[in-house]
Amino acid sequence: MAENNPLQKYFRQPAIYVQLPSGGKGYPPGTLDMPANGEIPIYPMTAMDEIIMRTPDALFNGVSNIKLFKSCVPNIIDPWAIPNTDIDLLLTSIRIASYGHEMDMTVKCPHCEEDQEYALDLRQVVDSIKSPDYNKSLNVDELEIYFKPLSYKSINDTARAQFENNRLLSVTSDTNNEMTEEQRLNALGLALEEITKLSNQNLASSITAIKTPETVVEDQEHIKDFLNNASKKVYDAIRDHLLAIRDATTMKPLHIKCTNEECGKEFDTPYTLDQSNFFE
Repeated sequence: MAENNPLQKYFRQPAIYVQLPSGGKGYPPGTLDMPANGEIPIYPMTAMDEIIMRTPDALFNGVSNIKLFKSCVPNIIDPWAIPNTDIDLLLTSIRIASYGHEMDMTVKCPHCEEDQEYALDLRQVVDSIKSPDYNKSLNVDELEIYFKPLSYKSINDTARAQFENNRLLSVTSDTNNEMTEEQRLNALGLALEEITKLSNQNLASSITAIKTPETVVEDQEHIKDFLNNASKKVYDAIRDHLLAIRDATTMKPLHIKCTNEECGKEFDTPYTLDQSNFFE
């Protein structure tokens, strides 16, 4: 039997505890160890975590976040299953646990165009993050449609596919490459087809079930097939419903007063979580 490490009592301890906006809903069985009081412990980052979060390849393929969640939020057993409702809160909470609740940011005043140094209290960001209401169903054309948040895996896969599509579109629009007009049109058609597939995939992944007068459909392939053949009216209703859910919980812009004495005007600037420099 291995001897206990005498330094174990000096290992990092949870720095803060948070309640997930989702309340734990949306996690498949076995992917979340929810404490009885509903408060998830957040550990500060290790030196290895910091290195991984500054590795571009790891950021691009999602590995960095997976390793970060496993290290700093061990109660989440499978980070790929994290619903999108919880991602921003978890990342912000990890930063607070690691560096404190203030984050310096530079914003440009739209009036005088002078850069402003602003100290953002991330505790206010955490308090402002709310979970969308996915319990509300959508009724359209005798169908009742039920929704769920996207998982981190779905979001990451979509982002990578969108990157590849954008790269392909950039190549096809470059008149300096050696592609013939026919090749360019074919490549453009393929890229647009992939964009449509991605859009349908995202919508399908956000639908948990569709209830008809005769039955309830939960099979993802059947739902994808339905979206590919649905009328524009039904498709737009589903898309708009999901956009409304997202917009209802989008964090409000930060309200800032310009520090330039000659200006001094107030303005709003959006809060964006840019992981390329968030953990610095």
